[in-house]
Amino acid sequence: MDEKEMGEKTDVGDPLSWLRLDEALRRESYAPSGLAESQLAIDLCHHDGRVREAALQQAVGHPVLLPLIVVRCADWVPQVRERARELLGEALDVETGVALAPLILLFGRRGRGAFAIESLDAVLRRASREQLAPLLTCADRAVRRHVHRLAVEEGLLSPAELARAAAARDADTAVQILCADAALAAVAKTGDYDEVLEPLLDARNPRARAAGVTALRAAGRPERAEGFLADRSTVVRACARYVVRQHGGDPLAVYRAWCSAGDPVPGAVSGLAECGGRGDAEVLWGLVGHPAASVRARAVGGLRVLDVVDVRRMLPLLDDPAPGVVREATLALLPSARLVPDGPLMERLAGEWPKGWPRHVRVGAFRLLDERGGIVRLRAAVTVLDDPDERLRAWGAQVVQRWRPEEGMVPGDPEVGELLGRARHLFGEYVLKRRLWEAGLDG
Repeated sequence: MDEKEMGEKTDVGDPLSWLRLDEALRRESYAPSGLAESQLAIDLCHHDGRVREAALQQAVGHPVLLPLIVVRCADWVPQVRERARELLGEALDVETGVALAPLILLFGRRGRGAFAIESLDAVLRRASREQLAPLLTCADRAVRRHVHRLAVEEGLLSPAELARAAAARDADTAVQILCADAALAAVAKTGDYDEVLEPLLDARNPRARAAGVTALRAAGRPERAEGFLADRSTVVRACARYVVRQHGGDPLAVYRAWCSAGDPVPGAVSGLAECGGRGDAEVLWGLVGHPAASVRARAVGGLRVLDVVDVRRMLPLLDDPAPGVVREATLALLPSARLVPDGPLMERLAGEWPKGWPRHVRVGAFRLLDERGGIVRLRAAVTVLDDPDERLRAWGAQVVQRWRPEEGMVPGDPEVGELLGRARHLFGEYVLKRRLWEAGLDG
C-alpha cells in the first residue's frame, strides 16, 4: 500500500476512516512509501505489537498521526496501549480535543475506549464556550449530545441559549430535552422565566413544549395553559390539563364546549376522549361526519378510547376517502372483527383494477379479515396475492405461508384445497402436501 492508496482509504475528517485504515493495514500486505509519516502510519497499524510500539516512540512530533494514537489507546497489547495513552495525554489540549472529539467519541464505544473519553472530557471542561461552539453544532449527533451535556454541567450556556437549543437550534430529540430541562432548572432558582418560556412553548419537540407548559404554573401564568389543551401532542395536552386543574379550571368542560360548537381543532377532540366519559360518545359520533379528515379521525379514535364502538355505525367509515379515518375505524373494529360481515370486505379486496377500491380501504378490509382467522383469513390472503400493491401482496403471501387449520374448521373442506392450490407457488412440493394433509385433504 503506497501513500496514494492510503490517502484514498482515509478521509482525515471522517472518524470511521481511521478505524477502517487500521483494520485494512493489518489485513493487507504493503510496501513502504518512502515518506516518514506514511511509513509510521503503516507501522502504527502493523499486526506485530512490537512494530506498533516502536512506531509510537517515533510518532511524537507528527500531529497528523494523532488519530492513530487514539486508536492505539485501546490496543490489545498492554505495552502499546499504555504508551499510546501517555502520548495522547501529553498531546491533548483544547484545540486537539475539539478536532479529535468525533473520533474519540466514536472510538469510545469500543472496548477499552473509556480512557480516551475521560481524557477528552478533562480537556473540554477547561474549554471556553467559544472553543466548544464548533462541537455544539457538529454534524455528528453523538458529539452534540456529549458536548451539550458537558456544557450544561459546566454552566457554559445561559438559560436563554438552552431554551433556544431546545426549541429550534438542534434537531436531535435528546439534545432538545436535555436543554429544556436544564433551562428550567436554571431559572427555577431565580424565578426569571421570561427568557425561556416563549422558546419552549414554541418548541417543535413535544417534550420540550410540555416542559414549557408545566413551567407556566411555577412562572405564575397558569391561565396560558388553556391554550395548550388542544395541542397536537398527547403529552402536552396532559401537562396543560394538570396546570389548568391546579389553577382551579375544568379541562373537561372546556373540551365539551369546544367539541359541541361543531368545529373543533383535532387536539380538542382527542382531549375530550382522554378525560371524558362514555356519556361524551354522542358528541364524538356527531364529529365522525366532519368535513375535516383530521377531526373525523380523532373522533373515531376517541370512540375507541372510550370503548363505545358501535359496529353498525362504524362500518361506513371503512370506506372513508381519508386513510387516517379508515385506519382508526379499522383499529376500533378489530376487537369486534367477527361481527363485521366478511362479504362486503371481500368485495373491497376483489375489485377490478385500476378502478377498484383505494389502497387504504383494501388494507383496512384485509386487516379485519385477517383478524377473523380460519378459512376467512386464507380466502382474503389468497385474494390479495393479485393486488396491484406490492406491500399488500407480500403481506398476503406471508399470511398464506403461516396459515394453519384452526379448531372448529371442518376437515377436508374443498375450498381450502382450492385456495392452497392457487397459492402453490409460495410452497415447495413437500410443504404444500403437508398443508393439505393438515387440512384433512389428500395431498
